[in-house]
Parts: sequence; structure tokens; C-alpha cells
Amino acid sequence: MMYVHGVDFSGARDGGGGGIRVAHRRLGDRSPVDGITRMHRANLRQAILDSQRDGESHLWRIDAPFGVAVPTLESCGVDCSWEAMAAWFAERGNPRDWRRAVRARTRKEIRRLTDRIARTPMAPMNLRVFKQTWTVVTEILVPVVEEGVCVEPLAGASSSVVICESCPASVLAAIGGPVRGYKGTGDPPREKRADILKLLSRHGVRVDSSVADECIHDEKGDAIDAVILLTKPWQGPVPEIARTEGWVY
Repeated sequence: MMYVHGVDFSGARDGGGGGIRVAHRRLGDRSPVDGITRMHRANLRQAILDSQRDGESHLWRIDAPFGVAVPTLESCGVDCSWEAMAAWFAERGNPRDWRRAVRARTRKEIRRLTDRIARTPMAPMNLRVFKQTWTVVTEILVPVVEEGVCVEPLAGASSSVVICESCPASVLAAIGGPVRGYKGTGDPPREKRADILKLLSRHGVRVDSSVADECIHDEKGDAIDAVILLTKPWQGPVPEIARTEGWVY
């Protein structure tokens, strides 16, 4: 049995401040979603490491870019490998200094191949996303890879615990759901969140009344974004460039 965890990520300076939402369920049966947890990034990193010790298989799907486009690396004089990119991130010390260094070399916000194919909303260097890009690589992925976790398709060997990048908007686009308009106050967004839960149920993701209430009444949409990532991920061969830029599953 595999457990899947959908992570609505935060790159906030306070480590997410408990604003990271993680939904959980067993993949492959009709068990309902096993609740939604609030986490700080340090708690998320520890939860991933702890999942190595229970004898089960785990898939962590995280809503944050795991890399930047190869042309961005080339413009900044960085070797085109994920390991070199991760070291370059860390050298800058924090996401804002990293983005300033990039923008001193290029102001193009280039979308990765996977962004174009999966129709993600924004490029990894976008003002609304760059903190997530930097923090997920430096504070989550690099430390857990060092402890034996596999990050697809970028780093680590075969493992019972796997992390992959995902995107709620991409999932909704793939299953015929609304990719926008479900976040915010008022009846129309609430109704769309309820409709998304019905759609997810048809794709094997069932929720009980308490989880449904949380998703429907969370105006930011963080809770339902985490639940969306509990769908079965895309599987198949990835192009070679994905081993540097990352890939949305």
C-alpha cells in the first residue's frame, strides 16, 4: 500500500508559519482523505524523513517548482545540472538575494518545458513563486536527498519515500476542473470548491464531512489545493532536460 501526501507549500520567511497544508490518504483504495495537517517547513522536512521508518511506501507531491529553466542557468553561468543549481541557490543565502543575482544577469522569466506542457500558472522566477522555488530546493529537497529520499526525476536512488513536484492547476486542467475562480470569498468560489470535491471523488479522492467543510470554507484555497494533489500522479517517461529543470507530475 502506498500513502500519498499532497503538500500546499509556502516559501514565507517564517518557514510557512504553519500555513503549509498537507493532506493524506492511502492510494489504491476508497479510503477517505486522512485529514489535513498544518505545518512549518521544518515539520514538513521531518515528516518526510519520519515516513522512511514505518515500513510503508510514501509519495509526497509538493506544489512548488523544483528548479528553473536551463536558459536561466546558462545566463547566470551555472552548470546545467540539478546539483549545481541547488548549490547555486544555497550560495545566495536567501531567496531575495538569489532573485536579485538572477535579475542582474537576466530579467526574463523563462518557463521550463514542464511548465509549458503541464500549463502551470507561472514561471519559477515569478515574483509570486520565487520564494517557494528557493526554499523547497534548499530547505526540503537537498536535506532529504542526503538522507536517502528520492526526488523524481532529479536526485536520489530508488527509495520507499519519493518526492515529486505537482501543481493543483495542472491537475484540475487534466481532469476537467476549473483552474481559476475557486479561491476567494462569496458564494461563487465556495460553490466551485464544492464542485471540485465532487470531481475529485469521481477520481478516487473521497473526503468526509469535516475535510469537506474545511476545503469549502477555506477562502484562500490552500486546503483544497492540498487535497487536489491526492489524485493519482501522471506517470511515464520524462525528457532528459527534466533531470535538470524538474518535472510536474
